[in-house]
Amino acid sequence: MGKNRLEAFSDGVIAIIITIMVLEMKVPHGDDLASLRLIYPVFFSYILSFVYTGIYWNNHHHMLHAVQKINGPVLWANLHLLFWLSLIPFATGWMGENHFSEVPTALYGMVLLMAGIAYYILSRSLIKLHGKDSPLSKAIGSDTKGKLSVVGYAIAIPLSFVNRWVALALYVLVAIMWLIPDRRIEKAIEKGM
Repeated sequence: MGKNRLEAFSDGVIAIIITIMVLEMKVPHGDDLASLRLIYPVFFSYILSFVYTGIYWNNHHHMLHAVQKINGPVLWANLHLLFWLSLIPFATGWMGENHFSEVPTALYGMVLLMAGIAYYILSRSLIKLHGKDSPLSKAIGSDTKGKLSVVGYAIAIPLSFVNRWVALALYVLVAIMWLIPDRRIEKAIEKGM
């Protein structure tokens, strides 16, 4: 089956996720800079989650650009990913509203961990469908960045109960790692043409 509906649906869900996050931010009571200081955890949580959502959208787009078709297992793997991404607004809001306290920060990491695992499952489902010699398979390779991300989240979750700032630093570090341009899929597509 074609991939267009899957792409359109996924884009719509991700757009809604971002919309929900921004609508959850409350305007501060007061008209000075001091009133903004009171909401910095909410704003920082939003920025981090916006970046993560953008990273997933960007990589999802590139991954689907490298394939020609989808099947039932890919549809379910994509829904699995979207489920975890759809929890980002809740985890973001809870973490920000509670000033990065331990349990909300750990839950945020759990959502990131599960989204990372779900993305891995989706990529493997697409590779299985298109073959090990496909441009996508060659581009993803051993997926070192994806595996390091999951390890980073898995370390940060228990660290949230020891030092939440170190856990948050790990979440930021993983995001920065993904912000560095990764041209593997684009290069593989160009070689395949």
